[in-house]
This record gives sequence, structure tokens and C-alpha cells, in this order.
Amino acid sequence: MNPRYILYIHLVINDIILLTILTLIQLLSYIVLTLNVSLCILLVLLGMAANFNNPMTLAVMALECYIAVCYPLRHSQICTVKKTYIAIVFIWLISAIYLVPDLFVAWASEPLEFFRSHVVCRRANVLRLPYVREKDKVFDAVLLAIVWLTLFYAYVRIIFTAKAAAKDARKARNTVLLHSFQLLLSMLTYVYYAMFYGLLALFPNRARDIRYAITIFINIMPRLVSPLVYGLRDNSFRKYLKHHMFCIKPVQS
Repeated sequence: MNPRYILYIHLVINDIILLTILTLIQLLSYIVLTLNVSLCILLVLLGMAANFNNPMTLAVMALECYIAVCYPLRHSQICTVKKTYIAIVFIWLISAIYLVPDLFVAWASEPLEFFRSHVVCRRANVLRLPYVREKDKVFDAVLLAIVWLTLFYAYVRIIFTAKAAAKDARKARNTVLLHSFQLLLSMLTYVYYAMFYGLLALFPNRARDIRYAITIFINIMPRLVSPLVYGLRDNSFRKYLKHHMFCIKPVQS
């Protein structure tokens, strides 16, 4: 019933969806090499939606920290469970508005035989329309600009509104900084192709191994940050973690 934990769980669920799809695609690429185009499109769109949801969730979590520190008396009224779920629905709606049109345009422009064929499962192979890359650049630039401005605004307001010595203020500032760090890690996906083609020029016969290594470094490693950062540094999570791992009964507050 805590909005902060609901947003954290939503962040982890998106990471689980993305990691599951990435792992499935990697395994299938080694086993069957190619996938049915229709199945590949479904996996790609779902994975991209989960990937896009994370920056927006980080922005909402930063705003929640800002409200908790700068407007503590109104926090329970502004950050309710219902409004948190509305924010999550709105996040998924933005991702759907961005991705679903690509599916309909592909259906309208590609021959029916294409959706029955098999390809190496990558977005460029199943969504081949030339406008997609340009649309991605515009959407990514707008999304990241809004998220970075939100994080910067929340951090600055926390600094100037709360007392520097206050424990809650220091924790909130550190949390927003961690949001920024995680966003930087998420932005590694934008250098995927630069790294891939750079390494491919050095090792032309190791394309699959290069793709696997870059996927681990860019897509999987940053997802380990959420449980470690938001879980272990939270008092409630630590309390129940000790209970389940070391059989230490949590103290009820």
C-alpha cells in the first residue's frame, strides 16, 4: 500500500520482462538461429516497451521523493495508491502510443508472406520501414530530455527546500542521484550499434559472440542495480531480507 514500493516493484517487473525476453532471444538464436517474424515482432515490441518504461518510472519515483521532502504534510494526499496506479497505466500508455503504430504500419506495408517467414530476431529485421529510425531519434531525445529535467528539478528543489542536515533530505538527494546513475546505465543501449560495429571491425568472424557480450554489458548488468540499490539500502527491505535469509524475525514498528 506504499506508493514508493509500488513504483519500485513496477521498475523490477519491467526489468524482469526485459531480461526474460533478452534471454529467450539469445537462447533461441543459438538453438534455432532464426525466429518466425510474427513472434519476433511480439517479443521485440514487449521488450522495447519494458525498456522505455524504466526512465519514465525513474522520473515518477524522483517526483515522489521530491514531494515527500518538500511537501511532507501533503505527501499522503498527493501520492496515493490510486494515483500511483494511474501513473503506471499512463507510462504503459505512452509506450503503446509509441510502439503500436509501428505494428499497424508494418501490417499495412509488408506482404503477408513476410510475417510467415523466419529471420534473425532483431528489430531492424522485422520493422524495416525507413521512418522508424528517425522516429526513434525524436522520441528518445524528447523522453530523455523530460526525464533528465525532472530528475534535475527534483534534486535542486530538495537541496534548496530541505535542511542539509536532515536525514530524510540527505537520503532523498542520494536517491535522486541514484535515479540519475541508473538512467545513465539505461542510456548505454543507445551506444549498442556503435560498440557492435566497432568490435565487429576488429573481430569480423565473431558477430554472435560480440552481440552476446554487448547484451550482457549493456542490457543485463544495469538491471542488477535496481534490487541492489533500492532493496538493500531500504530499511524495510533489509529488515525482511535478514528475516528470510538468516531467520531473524523483523521487529514490528
